[in-house]
Amino acid sequence: MKRETVQSEITPSEWLSINQFLYEIKQVNNTTVSIYYQHGKGNETISLLKETKRNEQIEKIESKIENRIMELRKNPSSTGKFTKTFIIFGWIEKDQVILKEIGISKELPHIYMVNKRPFLKPFYDVLKTQKDVLLVILDQKSAQIQRFHGTQVVQESKLKIDLRGRHKKGGQSQGRFLRARQTKIHVFYKKVAEKVKTIDTNSELILIGGSGQAKTEFFDEMNSELIKKCRFVENISFSTPKTDLYKKIIQHLYQHRKKHVEEIIEKYEKLVKEGLTARVNTVIYKALEQGAVDTLIVSTQYYTSANFRKIMKMLEIAKQMSTKIEFASSPKIIKKLEIDESVLAILRYKIK
Repeated sequence: MKRETVQSEITPSEWLSINQFLYEIKQVNNTTVSIYYQHGKGNETISLLKETKRNEQIEKIESKIENRIMELRKNPSSTGKFTKTFIIFGWIEKDQVILKEIGISKELPHIYMVNKRPFLKPFYDVLKTQKDVLLVILDQKSAQIQRFHGTQVVQESKLKIDLRGRHKKGGQSQGRFLRARQTKIHVFYKKVAEKVKTIDTNSELILIGGSGQAKTEFFDEMNSELIKKCRFVENISFSTPKTDLYKKIIQHLYQHRKKHVEEIIEKYEKLVKEGLTARVNTVIYKALEQGAVDTLIVSTQYYTSANFRKIMKMLEIAKQMSTKIEFASSPKIIKKLEIDESVLAILRYKIK
């Protein structure tokens, strides 16, 4: 079990705003132009849109986006104190161009993509909003289980038992009372563990908080599959404000995201020997068009590369081919894999 060690990269208030924005965007089911660009890169983004030729409908959307980027230079919008990335989504609905935008304080990779629906993967890497998190808060006689999907509590359960705190004079001995009390607590924890198992459908993490020894005693009742997802959370109780709960959830999601990327890199390094990887852009481009790429690994800083436009096109093809896209943001990993100027690919099968 790992205890919390990382700090939140996004404030709870901004996290809430982004989640609310994404809830609306996820309802869009139209061909969408997705634009992500860093603060100060508006002119370059407009140039990119003008250079790329699309069909008439898409060009109409992109024209509106170009105008909006020019307006944002004068009056930027943001959910956080400082804007590092602007995101604009555009689509046509009832013959009208609809634009939705947000500015966030986190630096996301530069994206220009046209796809059947909005491209939200960079958001998911920051917030993990498409995954569920179970939060269990308990003591020896009460438990609250909440399943979060983003900011929404989509399922909740509360359990409680009547537990006497002290042995009264007369009747059963003190030792017998304590044994009976501990058995009752043990049965209660088993019941909570069973309820967690029922509620846990496909959660990313199970966070356990509460007072005293309750966390560790309850943890011992979990099965091996659930234990893999568990993390202890310090300093929360039944009365902890929601904003503080969100802060704890964010901290652990960042830590989990970092571990996930490290596992992808380990997988890549293992498959190099088996000929199931590629690191030359021209080879990867061809493999993408053939549907041979399982996972595309891209540096979040790729927009500084001379191959920027080619990599951007590769991302669009990857999305169309249902290839998993993983962005690496750690300078240590980017340097280790030497992916500033290129991308890496884990292949589904060997290619010639």
